[in-house]
Parts: sequence; structure tokens; C-alpha cells
Amino acid sequence: MNKTTLILATILCINFANATEYPDSVSEPITLSLNEITVSGIKHSNSVTDKAAIITTVGREQVERNGIMTARQISDFAPNFFIPDYGSRMTSTIYVRGLGARIDHPTMGLNIDNIPVMCKENYDFDLIDISRAETLRGPQSTLYGRNTMGGLMNIYTISPLNYSGFRALAEYGSHGHIKAGVGYYFKPIDNLGIGISGQYTGNNGEFTNQYNGKKCDWERGFSGRVKTEWIPKNNVLVSNSLIVGYSRQGGYPYKFTQTGEIAYNDTCFYRRTSIMDGLTVSHDFGPVKFSSITSYQYLNDNMTLDQDFTPLPYFTLTQARKEHSVTQDLVIKSNDKNSSKYQWLAGMFGFYRRYKMSAPVTFKDTGIGELIERHRNQAIPEYPISWDERNFLLGSDFTSPTWGIAAYHESQLTLGKFILTAGMRIDYERSTLNYASETHTGYNTWKRETGELYFHSDIDIDDSGKLKKDFIQILPKFSVVYQPRPDATWNLFATISKGYKAGGFNTQMFSDVLQQRLMRKMGIGANYQVDDIVGYKPEIAWNYEMGAHISLFKGKLLADVNAFYIDCRDRQLTVFPDGTTTGRVMTNAGKTRSTGVELSAIILPESNTRITASYGYCNAKFVEYNDGKADHKGNFIPYSPSHTLWCEASHRFNISKSWLSSITVAANMRGVGEIWWNESNSLRQPFYALLGANVTLTGERHSLQLWGRNLTGTEYSTFYFVSISHEFLQRGKGRAIGATLRINI
Repeated sequence: MNKTTLILATILCINFANATEYPDSVSEPITLSLNEITVSGIKHSNSVTDKAAIITTVGREQVERNGIMTARQISDFAPNFFIPDYGSRMTSTIYVRGLGARIDHPTMGLNIDNIPVMCKENYDFDLIDISRAETLRGPQSTLYGRNTMGGLMNIYTISPLNYSGFRALAEYGSHGHIKAGVGYYFKPIDNLGIGISGQYTGNNGEFTNQYNGKKCDWERGFSGRVKTEWIPKNNVLVSNSLIVGYSRQGGYPYKFTQTGEIAYNDTCFYRRTSIMDGLTVSHDFGPVKFSSITSYQYLNDNMTLDQDFTPLPYFTLTQARKEHSVTQDLVIKSNDKNSSKYQWLAGMFGFYRRYKMSAPVTFKDTGIGELIERHRNQAIPEYPISWDERNFLLGSDFTSPTWGIAAYHESQLTLGKFILTAGMRIDYERSTLNYASETHTGYNTWKRETGELYFHSDIDIDDSGKLKKDFIQILPKFSVVYQPRPDATWNLFATISKGYKAGGFNTQMFSDVLQQRLMRKMGIGANYQVDDIVGYKPEIAWNYEMGAHISLFKGKLLADVNAFYIDCRDRQLTVFPDGTTTGRVMTNAGKTRSTGVELSAIILPESNTRITASYGYCNAKFVEYNDGKADHKGNFIPYSPSHTLWCEASHRFNISKSWLSSITVAANMRGVGEIWWNESNSLRQPFYALLGANVTLTGERHSLQLWGRNLTGTEYSTFYFVSISHEFLQRGKGRAIGATLRINI
């Protein structure tokens, strides 16, 4: 940890904690799952204290104070929840309690206004009107199914039925950072609300590509949203949310560890266009509530990069994809307003998802010479070869339709001081991959002694086929809550639940399969079997957890504490194949286990002072994993941090002037680490801490905030990877300062 960061944060927290007066009320939603919180999620009861759940909730005031617009920023508040900032918005890698992988399926689900975001590559986008965000940690698979084994994040935006008016935002900061947004919320009639918002995001980049002297991590993005809420009659709510986004980035400031420089010669960029539309219809029939959630999602993106990330012309990759998906969720549950000791919920969920992707790898002069010709000539030196051309294509095209259906149920029974919950989900999924790979090139073989041409070989490879996988999972959940009396300020809970991540196909390995088949025609190269190297199984985890929700001193101290143990089988792990291959592969890495504790607290010493803190410790290790080169049993799982820390202190000074009603001063600290970068645990990122602060001047209809992030300029790395035996790191973002103006009319 940076000592300066720790000292400054400690002083600030101590100063804020020295207040002596206490509040009668709280000025914003509480960030823990305690008595003050109500959950508006369709699949949860109104009171989360009767659930064996750990939920971190971030309210609107905290959202605006910390400039939160993305899921990655929300992750800072929850212990043992980490989304590293690297690469482009496509990456969206999530690690929760030692679970997570860099490619393909996510560990945590994401819902926007109850719409499930189906594609992980679309997790990272901006919303300017977040009203509340909830993070549920631990498997949520019983109610939400695939890819929620680490938890679920729910983001809710401003309701046009509850808020009317005009909102505007303008922000400027270091490195040419610009954000601008507007929103208008109105009710044409009393029972109909419409919210329309749009925004622009841009920055000039922080890191320079030494090869061309240009910033490589610049970004430009636009998004728009229309949210409609309608109450056609009593007890019926119809809500529709449409989100359209476009993003273009330079991206990929990867530093070659041998030179310490970011320097590559070929173009890198990421471009994404996305559309999400979700329709929710809820009807309260009295004894029961019925809800229908229907969504359509479209994604069109293109990742083009210099895959060797060096100044030499090795090879480039383009991954262009178009994806369509539809979902339907039907939920019926008993009415929470009833005083019955028995509550229940049941539902059915189905989805269809289809993408078409083109992923060509272009080999260039140095790549041909170093990765193909040199290896072939070392193997058979008497007859060296030379390629016909210094540039050729390994083409790969895919079409993948996937569909699934599930049925689920959860029952809750109150027996005196105990609340018992049991749930079950049956989940079926079929995934299909249609592939076509080809290359057309050639080479000459020479006699080394005479220098004469021996023969010419044409290489024409056309591979195509179809792969199918069927997955079925039974996902149970059991929990018990002990509450000594109805008005008790604390309770204890314990849960056992099963979660899973879907299996799938390694599309990024097809270029390597094609490369090895090409080299086998020359008498060298590995014998890759498509079925073995491309497919991988689901990841399954059992989560055992116990903890407590606590409220003391009339709600002035709120805390959650819990401990967990996770037994994970067929762990999905992203690895890099041996030698000079170009891709990544998802493999099932035996068994892993995670143990840890999580602490969250809020201190409210007076009405204008608020201190929040969360800490997570996770010890995640391999129980069984031998990659054929070494036995990694007992080693830490790479990329997942052992510690996460968040603390924030804020105090509001009431001014009561006509043009200035208050001044709020806040400081925060975010800490992460240590992070091991490889399975052998030979490389790591030590624990680091980032200090932030802001001052907000608030008037009747406006606010101006001055903010700073990573104020001590702490240096740290966010990502490590290997390409053709070269090691690369991405450095974390440095110091940044800026100002944000908000107007509400």
C-alpha cells in the first residue's frame, strides 16, 4: 500500500468521525441491506432483512457524489467484488470471491431495470440517471440461472412517474475527459411518465504508443435512453426501457515487460453499437403478484488489434460480431403485504441468442519468419522453406445459436424466531457452433547445399463443421435466518446454494487450430482435435455462508458481517497455449476453493456526517490443477484479489443562502490486492490503495463538484498476459482531477 495514501485517508476518516451530534433521519438511501432498505426487484420480497442475503446498495446521492455511471464503478463499494479497468469496454472481466475468468461467460449477472444483459461484452456502458444500484453477492442461480454464480447486480434508473423536470450534466477533467448529458422527465397525463436522456463521453487518452507518438486509449461514445412507465389501471404497472449506445475506443495500452514501453505498429480499436429494449408488466391480483419481463438485445461490435503488441509485423486480429437475443421471464409470487407466515415465488425463463462472428488472423512478415519459417527450418534444416508471400490470412467464421429454458420455485416459511427458505431451479441449455476456417497460401522448399528449388507446395485448407453441447443443471438453495424477536436490531443467517457458469466453445482457438494444421503439412505442428480444444464444460460451485445483519445505537451504526466457503468444480480458467500460438483458450482447471470474510459498516454520527466502509478477504486456491507442465495444487488463483477495501467519509455544511444551500466535503479510498498474475504464482501485483476526494457546492437547482482521483499518483498494474511467449502488463490510471456541473430544473 502507498503509505501516503493510507496516512491521508486515516486522517480524513478520523476527522470526520469526531462529530458528536446524531441524526434523526438519513439524507440518502443506506448502502447496506438493513431495515431502511426496500428492494424493488421483482424476484425479492419488500424486506431484505428476512432474507439470508448480503446486499450492498448504493443510493442516488452516493451515485452522484462519486460520479458513478457504470457497473465497474459500482463494484468499488462491495467487498470481494472486483472489475479491473483494462483493455477496452469489451473486456468487462468480473471477479467475485475468487471466481471469475477473462473471456466468455461472466461470473456475475447484470440487470438494468430488470432487463438481464445477456452479453458480457455489453456490460460496460454509461447511464447518467442511475437512481440506485444493488449488488447481491453469492450464487443467485436459483432465481436467475446461468452466469450468476458469483452474484447479481441490479441497476435502477430514475422513474419518470416519481420525478419530473430537466436534468443536465457537464464534466471536464484530466486527459481531455469530457462528459455531457441531458434528461427530460415528464407526465403527459397523471398515470403516464416518460423519461428521455442522452449523453456524450470522450477523452484523449492517458497512455502513449511510443511507436507513433499517439495516445492509444482515447474514447468517444454516445448513448440515448427512453423510459416509459404507465399505470393503465389500479394494481397494474407497465414499464418499457429502451437504451441505444455507440462507443469507439483506441484501447490496449499494453506495456512489453522486456522494454518497459507501450509500442506497437498496427492499428488497434474497439467499436460497439448496442440496442436493448425491455418491457415489464406487473399486476397485483391481491393474493398474488404476476410479472412478465420481455427483452430484445442487439450487439454489433468490432475488436481489431495488433495481437503481438510489438513494433514488429507479427500478426493482427479482427473479431467482428453481430448478435441478437430475446428473453422472457414469467414470475408469480405471493403478495408481501399479506401477513402469512408462508411466502412463495415461482417462474419460468427462456432465452434465444444467436451471433455471427468473423475472426480473421493476418500473419505478416515477422510472424511468418519467426513463427513458421524458423521453426520449420530448425526441424528440417536440409530443406529450408520460404513463403510465397509476406502476408496471408487465417480466416474463421462462426454462427452460434444458443437457447435455454428454466423453471424455478422458492418457498419461505416463518416458524417463530426462524425464517426458513428453500428453492430449486431446473435449467436446460443447448449451444451450437457452426464454424468455417480457411487459408490459401503456399511456400517453396529449397535444397540447402545447392540452393536449388526442390518443390513448391500450395496450402489450401477449408475446415467446416458443427458442434453441439447440451447442459442441464439442478440448482438448489437452502437458508435459515434467526431473529430473536420481530423488532430485533440484529439477525443471524446461514445459506447453502449452488451456482454455475454455462459451458461453451473457444472460438479464439480456431486460428491456432488452423495454424497448427498448416504447420503439420510441413511436417511439424501440434495435432489439435477441434472437439477437445474448442469445447469446455460448465463451472459449478457450492457456496456455504453464514453471517449477521446488525443495527445499533438507534440505527447510527449499521453493519453486515459474513464468512463463506466455496467449493468449485470444473473451474473455467483462461490460459495461453504453449509455444508460439496466437490465441487464448478456456479450460476446465480441476477444483478450486475459496474461503473468506466480508465486513460492511455505516456510521452516522450526526445528520450531516456519514462514514461507510467495506472490506473483503478471500483466500482462493487450486485444490486440483495440473496443466501438463506443473502441478499448481495449493497455488493462489490468478487475477482474483486477496483483499478489497473501500472507505468514504462525507460531511455536509448547511449554508442556507439563496444561491448556495450546502457544501459537502468527502474523501474516499479504494484498495485492491494482492493479485497473482499466473498459475505458478511467480508474478504478482502487491496491494495498492487509491485516494480520492471531492467538494460539492449545492444550490436550489444546481451543483458544482470539484473532484480528484488517485490523488497520490499511486502506480499499479491492472492486467497481465502472454502472447507468443512475450509478457505484457497494463498500468493503472494515474492522477486525475476535474469538475462536474449538474443542473436540475
